[in-house]
Amino acid sequence: MNIPQDLKYTKEHEWIRIDGDEALVGITDFAQRELGDIVYVEVDTEGEELDQDEVFGTVEAVKTVSDLFVPVAGEVIEFNEALEDEPEIINKDPYEKGWIIKLKIKNSADLDALLDADAYKKYIKA
Repeated sequence: MNIPQDLKYTKEHEWIRIDGDEALVGITDFAQRELGDIVYVEVDTEGEELDQDEVFGTVEAVKTVSDLFVPVAGEVIEFNEALEDEPEIINKDPYEKGWIIKLKIKNSADLDALLDADAYKKYIKA
C-alpha cells in the first residue's frame, strides 16, 4: 500500500499536500481500495470557507457513498475537473492526478492535529 512520507493524513482517510498557504486534498490509497471502483465525485463547496473536519464533498463507489472531510480549515479554491469525466483516476493515482480539491489554508495550526505517514500506517493496521 502506498503511503507517501511527504503528506499528512486524517483518520477519515484524506491526505493533504501543503505548498505554502495552499494545499491539495484527496483520499488515500487505503480509502480508494476500501471503496472499490469510484464512479462519481461531487464537490459543491468550491469558493466556500470550511472549518476543519467539515464535509467538502462526496465520493461514490459502486457499492457506497462516502463523505469527504476537509483536513484543515480553509477556502476551497479549486476542484479537480478531470474527475468529472474520469472519477476512476482516484483508483489509479490517488496521490497525484487523483487529487480532489485545492484549498487555501486558513489556520496552519490545524496541521498539528493530522497524522504523519508512520502514524497513519499504524492507524490503518490497528
